[in-house]
Amino acid sequence: MGERILLIDDDSRLAAMVSEYLAGAGYRVATAASGETGLERLAKEPYDALVLDLSLPDIDGLEVCRRLRARSDVPVLMLTARGDAMDRIVGLELGADDYLPKPFEPRELLARLKAILRRGKRAAKDPVLTFGRLEIDRGARAVLVAGKEKPLTSFQFALLVALAENAGRVLSRDALMDLIRGEKLDAFDRSIDVHVSRIRAAIEDDPKKPRRIITVRGAGYVFARQQT
Repeated sequence: MGERILLIDDDSRLAAMVSEYLAGAGYRVATAASGETGLERLAKEPYDALVLDLSLPDIDGLEVCRRLRARSDVPVLMLTARGDAMDRIVGLELGADDYLPKPFEPRELLARLKAILRRGKRAAKDPVLTFGRLEIDRGARAVLVAGKEKPLTSFQFALLVALAENAGRVLSRDALMDLIRGEKLDAFDRSIDVHVSRIRAAIEDDPKKPRRIITVRGAGYVFARQQT
């Protein structure tokens, strides 16, 4: 049996095209034409991933994502026809795992869907990463230092996981964004430095003298293998 995908999009022609393409790739696809209907389906049935349009007739995709993340960690691929980079940033911070601008090639949709499904399986298989007093629980999407939980946005959590899974390797901003979203760095993603600062504020003993996430000047960041 193929993995179950829910597509929330009010464009019936696009929904039919995507459903047919994903079904041909072995997935079982259900559709919903509104945000409220989609949330009702998600509450009643288990899905392996959600493909979510940003522009919906009742509540928008950002609100759907916000409500969903209050109770579920199902991987979310957000579709957007909007050119405003802020929508994409907000979507990622609310918990979307990736986004894909419209119009798109079905092959790219499939590739991105496979990527977020793989990340979800990897986290479920070995959910907790431990570095000294720092624990990163990928299954529960929680970060603890000495047993105390540290709040991070979904995007910051994904960024920390990408660094931790590659501990000891210097990662450029491009490499980090490629690991998180599977695409090259856009101009607006320079805010990654701001997110790193906020992560440091949450997990470092002294954010001004970081020992977990270290800046390599001119190259990027490295997550320390050995930590206390």
